[in-house]
Amino acid sequence: MSGKIFGERFGVPVALFSLKCLVAAMLALYLAFSIGLERPYWAFLTSYIVAQPMAGAVISKAVFRAIGTLVGAMFAVAIVPPLVNAPELLVLAMASWLALCVFVSLMDRTPRSYMFVLAGYTACLIVFPDVDTPQTIFTVASLRVQEILIGIACGSLVHSVVLPGSISSVLLARVEAMLRDAERWTRDAIATEPVAGLDAERRRLAQDVTELHQMSVHLPFDISRLAPRVRTVRALQDQLSLLLPLGAAAEDRLAQLKAANGGTVPPQVERLIADVRDWLDSPAVDNDSRARLAQALIDRCAGLEPAATPDMGWADMMRLSLYARLATLIAAHRDCRDLHDQMATHSRAAVTPRIAQLLEGRRNRELHRDYASAARGAFSAFVTVALGCAIWILSGWKDGGTAVMLAGVFLALFAAVDNPLAPLRGFMVGTVAASALGALYGYAIMPRLDGFLMLALAYAPALLLLGAMMASPRWAGIALPTLLGLGSPVLLSSSYVSAFGSYINGAVAQIVGIWFAILMAGLLQSAGVERAIRRTLRAGWTDIANRATLMSPPDVRGWINRMLDRIALLAPRLAATRADSGKPLYDALRDLRTGVAIGELRQLRLDLPPEEGAPLTAVLGGVSRHYRGLDPDKPVPADPALLHDIDGAIDALSAHPRLPVRREGVLGLVSLRRNLFPDAHAYRRAIA
Repeated sequence: MSGKIFGERFGVPVALFSLKCLVAAMLALYLAFSIGLERPYWAFLTSYIVAQPMAGAVISKAVFRAIGTLVGAMFAVAIVPPLVNAPELLVLAMASWLALCVFVSLMDRTPRSYMFVLAGYTACLIVFPDVDTPQTIFTVASLRVQEILIGIACGSLVHSVVLPGSISSVLLARVEAMLRDAERWTRDAIATEPVAGLDAERRRLAQDVTELHQMSVHLPFDISRLAPRVRTVRALQDQLSLLLPLGAAAEDRLAQLKAANGGTVPPQVERLIADVRDWLDSPAVDNDSRARLAQALIDRCAGLEPAATPDMGWADMMRLSLYARLATLIAAHRDCRDLHDQMATHSRAAVTPRIAQLLEGRRNRELHRDYASAARGAFSAFVTVALGCAIWILSGWKDGGTAVMLAGVFLALFAAVDNPLAPLRGFMVGTVAASALGALYGYAIMPRLDGFLMLALAYAPALLLLGAMMASPRWAGIALPTLLGLGSPVLLSSSYVSAFGSYINGAVAQIVGIWFAILMAGLLQSAGVERAIRRTLRAGWTDIANRATLMSPPDVRGWINRMLDRIALLAPRLAATRADSGKPLYDALRDLRTGVAIGELRQLRLDLPPEEGAPLTAVLGGVSRHYRGLDPDKPVPADPALLHDIDGAIDALSAHPRLPVRREGVLGLVSLRRNLFPDAHAYRRAIA
């Protein structure tokens, strides 16, 4: 078994990736040597930094890195001349710039955020090593940009031309797997008998939607002419996002009907559920057959719906809610399959009329924004640079600038990590290994080399191994700092110089820089995963409280996307705390459904005259007060007065003269009642 795992992790794809990394690095180094650039090691290192197995990801990362490098270099050129005689102001400017870039990157939360981080620490890379020679800052910045752009160009060229991996093929395969998982989860959720493991499947579905969003960022850069359009992927994300609240609602209503019927499911409901599960188990391959079968099931749901009448009982309300949610759930699964077909056809023409509707007005997915975490990360970067520069200036250590530079770089790179100490320790191990390996190369192997070809052959064994390690998330944190050691400016220069003292000083500065980053991360970013969980939960509650009182049309899909993103963030954090992950995630799913019900009721209130919508205003106000007052450490159940208001609103709206108002009112209020008061007695109409 271990041999099989090793083969899968370090087989032909990994070997090919490592070989392409080596070719790109040697090409970048050769060009830098040929042009006569001052520090060719930047071209060498950059070719590894932009390396990705998928060509689209390489090109997107290269574009983001190029933009970030140019912006960082321009800031360095603009800030050094006017502040060179005021070191305190220069330090504050550099620390503020890095903090600003870190904050913006943490707000972005997509692969594009790399561009902002890079703009921040590129300025550090340019300014701190050469701050003693401000008159050369433009030359230094232009050389760094040239060196880095050569590395970017070589890495992008090799990885996108030599047996390139297409992000489109990977995306389509992942989408197919996601749809199978979603269909299996829905089958399990609406099963008449409980199925174990549903919580884990819910978490996976939320994480799948987030992963799909991250992958879609690279699509515009894919080399394949048949890449799916980004807005098709966005539409698929929207439909996948609907599955979680709809499936959970159908599961809840089915359980309520079963309990009210003495532990058995009514026969007509059981037959419908069985047919829906069969359809999900084997969805038709062609669009027409799938649409015809789906529409037949939706029509059956509509035909079984009890009429929304003033005297309808709780059991009929449960049936109405079950059939309505089930019909929408079937339609969402049909749309997901149609959108997958649209992606696979590689055509701009809509495969069905429904696809044209789904693609209309697509926009970027709404993500959770953690302002407190972003501010803390920015503050940590600011303090690290400011304090490090103060220590450097007071100590008079010549290589202190390298230590401060690396400390700022590492704080920026790992600002998005809940616990940055773990990857920083990995970098420390890699840096120590790199120092030893670099010393072996620099003072035992390289003195015996003659010419670029011998240098490439000597570096090849170590680079092939490190390239293979970079392909594994487990070992990448050690491989990259080891590559930084092999790319030392003492080793990779236009001519070999046996400067052992300079090499040791540089190695010590790297180790001190990482140690200082570890120290500052422990002091400033040790808020802990528990606090991140509380902030995420509180953000969802605040969102619900604010949405409940808005008088504008609801953005239900935006709400679902934000909440699914929060659920995807909560899952690994709860696992890291070894806490009971089921309860908080179940509560987050309940809050997701509550937000959907609020959106339905807000829209209904907007459609009604103020006097007719007054009961809904009272309910939504009570929901807002409940969620605004919740404490993550001591959550309390909703006030029974809110249950009274909900029942009163059901009384009022179920007696409305218009059938659509009665139906929509009952659906939204029943959902809200079940979400906030799952253990409450069955609804009973008030006696006049």
